[in-house]
Amino acid sequence: MTTAEVLAVHSVDEFVFCVPDLEQARHFYTSFGLDVRDEDGALALYTYGHPHRWARVLPGAGKRILWLSLGIHAQDLERFERLFAQRNIAAIDPPGGADRAGLWILGPDGLPLQLRVADKSSPSRPGPREAGSECRNAGRAPSRGKAQAVRPLYLSHILLFSADVDSARAFYEGVLGLRLSDKSGSVIAFLHSPHGSDHHLIALAKSAGLGLHHSSWCVPSIDAVGLGSDQMTLAGYSRGWGVGRHVLGSNYFRYVRDPWGSYAEYSYDIDFVQAGDAWPAADHPPEDSLYVWGPSLPEDFISNYEIHT
Repeated sequence: MTTAEVLAVHSVDEFVFCVPDLEQARHFYTSFGLDVRDEDGALALYTYGHPHRWARVLPGAGKRILWLSLGIHAQDLERFERLFAQRNIAAIDPPGGADRAGLWILGPDGLPLQLRVADKSSPSRPGPREAGSECRNAGRAPSRGKAQAVRPLYLSHILLFSADVDSARAFYEGVLGLRLSDKSGSVIAFLHSPHGSDHHLIALAKSAGLGLHHSSWCVPSIDAVGLGSDQMTLAGYSRGWGVGRHVLGSNYFRYVRDPWGSYAEYSYDIDFVQAGDAWPAADHPPEDSLYVWGPSLPEDFISNYEIHT
């Protein structure tokens, strides 16, 4: 079977969530380095120099993931319709504020999912890696005063909380065509697209229910991870985790905690799964599910604050 024949979503086209204070969200994501725009009473999250809208932030009583829009190829729309009919997966009405395009179904943990025809926005090649200069009779680090503001390049992945990681994984694999990259027992799982994506397009972590743990954004160097951490500390967001390096995915990271208990991650040099290639998925011990090196994990890092709002 060729890659074109594989029935699977190819991208997280957009994730949508609400927060109680849009101005606070504007400050957080602008400080993080995103291009934050006002669109129809919501905040739209773009990356500078890229036309794609990665996320929207709507006003709400608390912070909550509202729906997930997944990109599919045009030739797959009818194929997914037939698959849903065969599996007795009923269509649902779109949530308030969402468009009716494509197919709407109820996903794991009650998360509304939209499958819509869209250009592939997940990466089709490994993320950029800025080359360092040669070590030859001169200092290579940039001066602090000339360091550029960090601006992420694109959305790498999102991590969702789930009450049942195994059943959620089975749905994303069996219904939406994603494939397992790695997992650790029934606690966490990482899924990629067979159309080509980073090591994980969607990750799932055990909790009492649905929630958005973090969104992860590609930056082009380990310097950008460190500078981003400083950038957010200066903006008033010092809480988080990192700098460190993951085992699963291999990326260098800094998670910055937002005002509602979830995170935005600066990510550099994550593993990549080429379209059509097979990743050697494995079940890893708990100590490898988090990091190779870095500071100790904050006590509430895996807390799902959405189930309390």
